[in-house]
Amino acid sequence: MSAVGELTQIVSRRKKGGVREKHPDNKISLVFMAPWLIGLLGITIIPMIASFALSFTDYSLLAPPEFVGLANFREMLGDTRLHHSLVVTFTYVIVGTPLQLIAALLLAVVLNQGMKGLSFYRSVFYLPSLMGGSVAISILWRQMFGADGLVNRFLGMLGFTDLPGWVSNPDTALWTIILLHVWTFGSPMIIFLAGLRQIPQMYYEAASVDGASKVSQFFRITIPLLTPIIFFNLVLQVINAFQTFTQAFVVSGGTGGPSDSTLFYTLYLYQKGFTQFDMGYASAMAWLLLVIVAIFTAINFFVSKFWVHYDD
Repeated sequence: MSAVGELTQIVSRRKKGGVREKHPDNKISLVFMAPWLIGLLGITIIPMIASFALSFTDYSLLAPPEFVGLANFREMLGDTRLHHSLVVTFTYVIVGTPLQLIAALLLAVVLNQGMKGLSFYRSVFYLPSLMGGSVAISILWRQMFGADGLVNRFLGMLGFTDLPGWVSNPDTALWTIILLHVWTFGSPMIIFLAGLRQIPQMYYEAASVDGASKVSQFFRITIPLLTPIIFFNLVLQVINAFQTFTQAFVVSGGTGGPSDSTLFYTLYLYQKGFTQFDMGYASAMAWLLLVIVAIFTAINFFVSKFWVHYDD
């Protein structure tokens, strides 16, 4: 019997509900996927469902939750500290994220010039991204910008006097954390560097023949062709910035001070849930944060069609 005949019989048996081929490898693949599936259910999906349910309750962790409907969400409308935490967080995101991406892009352009020891410099500049969100770096940052810290000592050597403690001054505390955020530019820098390597060199050669300067090439060739990478980094870094917690917690000692100048939204959520034991209200805050991040992401996607240029 020909191969075509055998194939016809197999298709006919399957249509009639006949014998189906077994795929024993499917069970093996499920075994390998089991740790991820268990983590997805136990760490993400189930806690999200529980958080959504608790957002409609009054739950103190010490007593069973009591259903209160939309009371937690109505309370948010008059919570002045929550409103202030949103202002602090928006300032951090709107100011810190663009500065971080600009620093990452400029440094990626420098590293893309074919300099010697590129792997070494790439690793060195990427290191802050690995350590920037750690407790140790946050403590070091607090010490550096303290009244007797390294920054004030250096400025004192230059002749400056009566210098404040940068992290203890309400006017400057938030900006020190923004500076820490900008310093952790390693991750977007690596992505920018990979994108720069994909730009065909012939575009720059043609522009040089036409007399275009390096600055003109950067704004007319590099930026337009790199807009998909810029958009990708922008979405990721905005989402990460909204979730910032460790830096604010360590630098302010968990209080959000001085004068709530570093009261990030996530820090206030932590205070409500694990300091004041108002877990129902904290769960409602978590879902509000999800909505805010979703709105910002949707805005980024909507606006992207006006400035992001794809090959097609």
